[in-house]
Amino acid sequence: MAKVPSSKTSAGVPATGAGAAAKAAIAPKLNEAQIEKALTETPEWSHVGDTIQRTYAFGNFVDSMTFVGKVAREAEASQHHPDIMIRYNKVTLTLSTHDSGGITVKDFTLAKKADGLVK
Repeated sequence: MAKVPSSKTSAGVPATGAGAAAKAAIAPKLNEAQIEKALTETPEWSHVGDTIQRTYAFGNFVDSMTFVGKVAREAEASQHHPDIMIRYNKVTLTLSTHDSGGITVKDFTLAKKADGLVK
């Protein structure tokens, strides 16, 4: 089994450096007007509570999983990870910036990247 890197040292102390600095920078939560404006630029996405969400439909399960792999690479590169639900040929992404307690620009940035993966 592969070892998952931790943001803490082996002594349980938070790590320092670029990764720790990125985690410390919390994105500001968007207000309702900002969310509604951003949704006009991502029309397939819906505002659901403190998240944005979209369901993508594919031709089959393999196409769904291929898309999920692409989203995973984008999410890891940006260190912003969606909740992903897979139902055969449908993939639902749910985005929220947990550290900020709601929706931020980070969510819409990843939403646009995910949309670009299917075009």
